[in-house]
Amino acid sequence: MKVLMASKNPAKIKGVTEAFKAFPEEFENIEVEGIGVPSDVPDEPVNDQIIQGAINRVENLKKYALDKKMAFDYLVSIESGITNQLGSWFIINIACIEDKNGKRSFGTSPGFPVPEKYVDEIIASDLSVLMDRIFQQEDLRSRKGGIHFLTHGVISRIDLTKDAFCMALTQSINGEIWQ
Repeated sequence: MKVLMASKNPAKIKGVTEAFKAFPEEFENIEVEGIGVPSDVPDEPVNDQIIQGAINRVENLKKYALDKKMAFDYLVSIESGITNQLGSWFIINIACIEDKNGKRSFGTSPGFPVPEKYVDEIIASDLSVLMDRIFQQEDLRSRKGGIHFLTHGVISRIDLTKDAFCMALTQSINGEIWQ
């Protein structure tokens, strides 16, 4: 089964691979290929821009795949962003999956709170810039992510990605009863 991922980020590719492999009865021989495509939203999406970025990535990936005549079973993307739509500021990830027939589903990762003192800086640049600075690291986003440091090693960016895709896959793995 061929999955095209709208990112070349190794942590995201590993997370989506783990999500599909979590359901061996439904998916086998999984091959995930990462392709960098734009989200067409700011580097740090806010509120509705998060889901729009995930949708845009799938749309841009589909155009790329069709132009290159690439075969696929699923197109997938994930967009991380900051939201206050739950009453406080959180970082969430929204996964978008589209099958070869054009059916889409979405899922979210667990969210984690953002202290008010960092909100403006995150929106002005990107969460990864803040995380690299706070934890004196370089390119955390391509590895375990800042969440790995915030949770003292309990949860990684790979975990958040996997969880978001597992949630999005609930429609595929449950057939008609959950569509």
